Amino acid sequence: MRMLLAFFLALLCSETSWAKDVELVALGVRGGMNFQHAGLPPGEREDFEQFDVFAIMGLPWEWESPSGGELRWQLRGSAGALRGAGDTGFIATLTPGLALRIPRWRLILDAGVGGALISKWEFGRQNIGGPFQFIAHGGVGVELGWNMVVGYRFHHMSDATIYGKSRGVDFHMLEVSYYF
Repeated sequence: MRMLLAFFLALLCSETSWAKDVELVALGVRGGMNFQHAGLPPGEREDFEQFDVFAIMGLPWEWESPSGGELRWQLRGSAGALRGAGDTGFIATLTPGLALRIPRWRLILDAGVGGALISKWEFGRQNIGGPFQFIAHGGVGVELGWNMVVGYRFHHMSDATIYGKSRGVDFHMLEVSYYF
């Protein structure tokens, strides 16, 4: 309860901006794979890889702290390849979420939940379910300078059993992006 009260007091003592334009924040590339014992249970039956390009759009709602930190709504979109058991399919994602940028630490933290469309959902011994998947992700990025950011992302994909009994896939991804 004290943490919640402190959060609301911090909001009251900070500057809030709601009139920011929708703008392209970043473009980048990322790739990753699953690890047998480093995902959500029950785990995957096949090894998977995902490679894609992504864009981040900043939405008009944000909160700025007096120390320079920024909490902003974002929309992430990606398109790429999903590979497993020797088969390759197309994947496109769209995930709204929040990003916290802390300039003095050169750090960006973000998380979001959204959806994906995939062209293939049966990979060897693993059936992912169907063409629509839910996406949940969380990531951390470090600003290197020259507007470049490198980061790590945990990316969970699942149909939430809307197609019956199937398994999701958990990816550990590395990304490089250019921030405008």
